[in-house]
Amino acid sequence: MSEAELIFTALAELSTRQIAETENARGVGENKKASIKGGRIARTARQELELETGKPVVTGKNFLKENNTKILELRNKKK
Repeated sequence: MSEAELIFTALAELSTRQIAETENARGVGENKKASIKGGRIARTARQELELETGKPVVTGKNFLKENNTKILELRNKKK
């Protein structure tokens, strides 16, 4: 992930948490609604940046090195 991808992910998480707290969200259904709203905020911000710069934010790069990715895959298979 690029620096921008990490920042927009953090924005989505922060927005979701603050919306859930403000709405006093309880249970999966209410938290799902908050997550949709938080994701929409981050998506809009990302799209605006992409329009201004003409560059995509999402890179498709993996932040982990190849060896670390294989370790994670092995851990996930054990679960």
